[in-house]
Amino acid sequence: MKKVTYASCHITGGFWANMQKLIRETSMHAVYNRFDETGRIGAFRCDWKEGMDNKPHYYWDSDVAKWMESVAYIIRKYPNQELEEAVETLIDQIEKNQGADGYFNIYFTVVMPEKRFSNRDWHELYCAGHLIEAAVAWYETTGRDRFLHMMCRYADYIEKVFIIDGSAGYVTPGHEEIELALVKLYDVTGEKRYIKMVQFFLDHRGYNEKNEGDSINIQAHKPVREQYTAEGHAVRAMYLACAMADVALRMGDKNLKFACEKMFENIINQRMYITGGIGSSAVGEAFTVDYDLPNITAYTETCAAIGLALFAQRMMLLDMNGVYGDVIEKVLYNGFLSGISLDGKAFFYENPLEIPPAEQKAPGVRYPITKRLEVFRCSCCPPNITRFVSSVGDFLYTVDEKGIYCHQFMESVYEGEDFTLMMKTDYPHSGKVRFDYRGQPTTLFVRVPGWCDGFQGEIKNGYASFALQGDDRVDVEFPIKPVCMEASPALGVDCGRYAVMRGPVVYCLEECDNGKYVRDIALYESAGFTEIDEKDFYVPVLKTKGCRRANRAALYVPKDHYPYEEVDITLIPYHAFANRTEGEMLVWVQVK
Repeated sequence: MKKVTYASCHITGGFWANMQKLIRETSMHAVYNRFDETGRIGAFRCDWKEGMDNKPHYYWDSDVAKWMESVAYIIRKYPNQELEEAVETLIDQIEKNQGADGYFNIYFTVVMPEKRFSNRDWHELYCAGHLIEAAVAWYETTGRDRFLHMMCRYADYIEKVFIIDGSAGYVTPGHEEIELALVKLYDVTGEKRYIKMVQFFLDHRGYNEKNEGDSINIQAHKPVREQYTAEGHAVRAMYLACAMADVALRMGDKNLKFACEKMFENIINQRMYITGGIGSSAVGEAFTVDYDLPNITAYTETCAAIGLALFAQRMMLLDMNGVYGDVIEKVLYNGFLSGISLDGKAFFYENPLEIPPAEQKAPGVRYPITKRLEVFRCSCCPPNITRFVSSVGDFLYTVDEKGIYCHQFMESVYEGEDFTLMMKTDYPHSGKVRFDYRGQPTTLFVRVPGWCDGFQGEIKNGYASFALQGDDRVDVEFPIKPVCMEASPALGVDCGRYAVMRGPVVYCLEECDNGKYVRDIALYESAGFTEIDEKDFYVPVLKTKGCRRANRAALYVPKDHYPYEEVDITLIPYHAFANRTEGEMLVWVQVK
């Protein structure tokens, strides 16, 4: 199975064209400006000295590198001289300050040069990985190879220090990412030593480590081929899983593939929120145990949701099954999308599924923030969102000798080597999708979403197939309607409550629409839903009837002591919560 990249798929309209426009016209400038104000951009001059403001941090390279990578994706379809010049300026500074041995890091160059590659927790290889990914993207878009050659020199130095000499203070990185980058470097250069470096970092993880630290949090508690559950820091775990799947695909490693399959099953069956969010605990930003999915304190980092989508995408190349596209879709419309404000200027690092009344937040308990911020001390999520949305065309199609596989539904044009495939849709507003094809006869395989129970046609492994002639058209419809979802009995926090979904979109109640104490509201199961178009949300708002207790004065009373009053209830897409005012929010609601 071969991945079709964003370079061949142009998003032309609908939900994701609007999102990409928001990113390139607003978010890219907002993120850059905040990075400039906080010293991240200036730090690439490598001229900071003790006593100066804006002391560099050891993960700043990665924040800016992801922004640079985003620019590469954007200007391929939408040339922008301002953005391009900003990246070239940063490349100039990297070139000027790169060591003769190939090393580059804005923190260790000026703050602790004597400590480089001495501590696995200091993110050097993580930063190197994001710089490499940016360089690959820049080369693929512009054809200019200066940045790529610089990062090849850096990768060669990493090989020398970690593999040839073994002089580094650790064997494998504390935060996985270099592995994904080296795979991309291998793909673009064809140099086998880069994929062998990935194998080295995978094969040595979990044993023969020079320093273990918190081995579970950094996925060093077992050899990777024995890691069947998702453990530790959620983003790191997903980046490790991506690297494992990458090597399994390219090197035919069946044991790695099996471990990936087991880990993926563990995530989606025991450790994933209905929104596609993962990593339930703020302690270590981590997975905990099966079915530990609290709503109020849910950590569910935006980057972790993105990581899950990237993992699922790679699994799709190993095993054609609709479940991978289902998980990607869940992330796309919920668990990652809530991470950006509707105006594109502010972001969530964490994405809880419930916000309680402000006065009920207990002292000493850590709660997620309830207002998006423009920048964070660790600002990994904003540029991860910009690069993810700008390259979202990566998730639409794959191809093999049997035909073309469509995994996500976005209005777009896919230009193949000898064919053109146009997709027309307003998904997820409706479930209607039209394909117009011009080219040689082939077969089109279309994912039937797991939430869809009204599709007319034969389904195999989650896909329906259609024979395409030279010039052909295929119309597909996935009936979309609001549905109440319930959780497993093992998920005690959600027992007796329901989440409302419409197609792939999870909905929630907010205080600004429904009044205080939204947790006391119950939907009438028999009432049905009215759909109201809301252009700011891109998908309908849902209106329905329900009830709530009329009097809450006493702390405890006999059942039915106070009458219930009927109320009008409004539900909005989960991804849009906290855009109007701060206040209560609830995904899992009572139903009567």
